[in-house]
Amino acid sequence: MHLSPGNILFENEDFIVINKPSGMHSIPDRVQSPFSLKELLKEKYGEIFTVHRIDKETSGVILFAKNTTSHASLSALFENREIEKYYLGLVHGQVEEIEGSIDLPIAENPMRKGMMRIHAKGKASLTDYHVIEKFRSYTWVSFRIHTGRTHQVRVHSAALGHPLVYDKLYGTEDPLLISSLKKNYHLAKKDETERPILSRLALHASSIHFDLNGASYTFEAPLPKDLKASLQQLRKWNQ
Repeated sequence: MHLSPGNILFENEDFIVINKPSGMHSIPDRVQSPFSLKELLKEKYGEIFTVHRIDKETSGVILFAKNTTSHASLSALFENREIEKYYLGLVHGQVEEIEGSIDLPIAENPMRKGMMRIHAKGKASLTDYHVIEKFRSYTWVSFRIHTGRTHQVRVHSAALGHPLVYDKLYGTEDPLLISSLKKNYHLAKKDETERPILSRLALHASSIHFDLNGASYTFEAPLPKDLKASLQQLRKWNQ
């Protein structure tokens, strides 16, 4: 796994903004991961500081600080909820309400390591959502998270009754297939199994906005090819 120049959305002397590919860890995980984005950046810049993180299977905007001063400033913005973070996700089913808020506390699941759950004694967690496009069996949704809990969009989507597509922890492990969209679909003779349109978590950290040192910053990460292709197929077979 490597980064191309196209993955760098912005950089200055204080921080760098990356469009992280799906399948790459943001930082080294507890069990030795093969590689992480932070390690790649450390190889290039020598010193890099973690400000926030996004899940391995989630693509999109993530930023790292280049020095201790900017690290402290950016971390304070996150801590004080002064950063606007938006995600795009494909969820199962048709979300009825065009927009709404999910205000449910999130806590670690003591029965399953690495998994979160809705719990009264959890940390306050708030997610706003807005329906962008509805399909026969799916909905394309924009999420704004006001708190930065682990797996927040995933847990809140599932709590809404509409888990994200291909969410192994909070939904199903079923990939997005043309056969599930198109009636009377038949495999080509040369193919033994159907190739999925999407076989990873359907979640993308789309944009981030913040003010720092008197300047206002907004960064947007374009949709990756697999999510673009998924939407194209959904629109094509949504008749």
